[in-house]
Order: sequence, then structure tokens, then C-alpha cells
Amino acid sequence: MRRILPAVALALMSMGCGRQAPTLEDYQARTVAFPNGKQVRAESMLTEADRSRGMMFRNSIAPERGMLFFHEVSGKYKYWMYQCRIPLDIIWMDRDRRIVEISADTPPCTTEAGECPNYGGHYDALYVLELGGGMAAKYALKVGDTLRF
Repeated sequence: MRRILPAVALALMSMGCGRQAPTLEDYQARTVAFPNGKQVRAESMLTEADRSRGMMFRNSIAPERGMLFFHEVSGKYKYWMYQCRIPLDIIWMDRDRRIVEISADTPPCTTEAGECPNYGGHYDALYVLELGGGMAAKYALKVGDTLRF
């Protein structure tokens, strides 16, 4: 039995040769489609810990990437930019995935946490999408548009 286990392990490892192994991000990401047909791949933030960390400490985000936050219940969710290093477009959506609010080119906050302003949270939302600053305008997103994911 002991001789079989190393052989099985070696066979399983060789099956993956030539292919890059998926990352955790690949498993937690989904495609978000815009009304104009463009799409981005967004990391899914499902837990409170994920939502709290968000885009903190990241130095960049690719144009075709984003972060999609899922809240358990619809509510007026304010977001802030504490420890974010890049400007972001923050897009709030209701339960029908219709955009209800956009904070474009939201600046990073480099001060103390208590001094960072809040953004959004004026309308009930269930989902929030973060894109790199300027991407909402590039993709021509506006309040009332419905996204698919």
C-alpha cells in the first residue's frame, strides 16, 4: 500500500503539467457584464472580513478587473477609502442589479481612519462594484443601468 501512494501522487501531479493551476481568486471571481456588452472579471467579496478588507493595500487594479461586494440584506451602505492606494469608482446596485448610485474617481484616504470621509449609502443597495478610477465613465455606466453577474 505504501508504494502505491507515492505513485498515485506523482500521477496526479503530472496531470496538471502544462496548465497553470487556478488561484483562489479564480474560484471567487465572476464575470460582470455591462449594458454596452463589455465585461470585467470581479473578485467576489462574500464575508464581512472580505468586505472590510476590500481594496485595502493594493497598488493597482487592471482595467478589466473589479471587486464585487455582496451584502446579506438590502441597505444604505457607506464605503470609505481608508488604506486604499488608488482611486476607485464605487457603484451601488439594488436587488435587481440596477445601478442606484455611483461615486466616480473616489480618492484614496491617506489620513487617519477617523478622518476618512464616507461615500454613497444614499439608496438601498444589495451589491457594490468597485472598479479602477475612471472605468465607470469608460464603460459609460450610469444610474439606472442594469448589470449582469
